[in-house]
Amino acid sequence: MNKTEQELRRKSPVQIRNKKASFLYNFIDTYTAGIVLTGTEIKSIRMGKASLVDSFCFINNGEIWVKGMNVSPYFYGSRANVPSRRDRKLLLNKREIRHLVEDIKTPGLTIVPTLIFIDDKGRAKMDIALARGKREYDKRQTLKEKEDRREMDRATKHYRI
Repeated sequence: MNKTEQELRRKSPVQIRNKKASFLYNFIDTYTAGIVLTGTEIKSIRMGKASLVDSFCFINNGEIWVKGMNVSPYFYGSRANVPSRRDRKLLLNKREIRHLVEDIKTPGLTIVPTLIFIDDKGRAKMDIALARGKREYDKRQTLKEKEDRREMDRATKHYRI
């Protein structure tokens, strides 16, 4: 990911994160994929009405799909609305899909969606990560580091001028 992609993500008006993913998994590699959506789904995402909780990616016939992603029905939509938890296809280069297919064969690795954002052209994109599940002691260590950072920030906050 180059610097301009990072700037686009920061400037994106919509950023839907999978906060639990960073707690449950160690990310090995990340990819940015397009999402195949209908008109009412993209409108709901632009309004921030989507969730990545309990979602995961799977490979079927050389295509990558995301399962369990919730996009709430568009309020002003009528019969054009689709089921909120349907499987959605992700768009990646063949080379990237080939790498993911080979990496997934390793036991313990999975593909997890981490972020949905809108790019500068108004298209919905999803960051996915090749990840390995954390063990219980890794999760405790992550919580301890987070708490230590909070305490240090609180302590230094009083001494700022």
